[in-house]
Amino acid sequence: MDYIYHYRSPLGPITLASDGQALVGLWFDGQKNWGSTLATAYGEADLPMFRDALRWLESYFAGQDPGFTPALALRGTPFRRSVWQNLLAIPFGETRTYGELARSLGMPGAAQAVGSAVGHNPISLIVPCHRVVGADGGLTGYAGGLEKKAWLLRMEAAALIKPIGSI
Repeated sequence: MDYIYHYRSPLGPITLASDGQALVGLWFDGQKNWGSTLATAYGEADLPMFRDALRWLESYFAGQDPGFTPALALRGTPFRRSVWQNLLAIPFGETRTYGELARSLGMPGAAQAVGSAVGHNPISLIVPCHRVVGADGGLTGYAGGLEKKAWLLRMEAAALIKPIGSI
């Protein structure tokens, strides 16, 4: 059985899902593939692991790199899990292209397959699929919507700019 918890973000409601030990899902309400890794039977609960995820979200939406990753249980095929693991390596405020991700996996011709795996990421934000852009640097697909992707990338970029007086 899985458990869910609801969170209100600056971009709208988010549903978090856990197996009781780790996060298995984090979706903007209404996004594509919502609940894709959620067990058939689930209920609401306030679990310690949700408190860790909420700490991460509060820090992130305050414009800070949270500096930690809550416990995750990535549910998917081995290929998808390898792509999602690579997403976790993209630093706060940086982007990568689908081609760069494919090359980092040793599969330089697999940008389209990587794109499909990125699009099925079940743990939005924490597994930062919003940091993946097209070859020309343009915004391409995001299950939560391109407006959210643009907002997230702008917020991260702004957080990295230091005020003149602090240099």
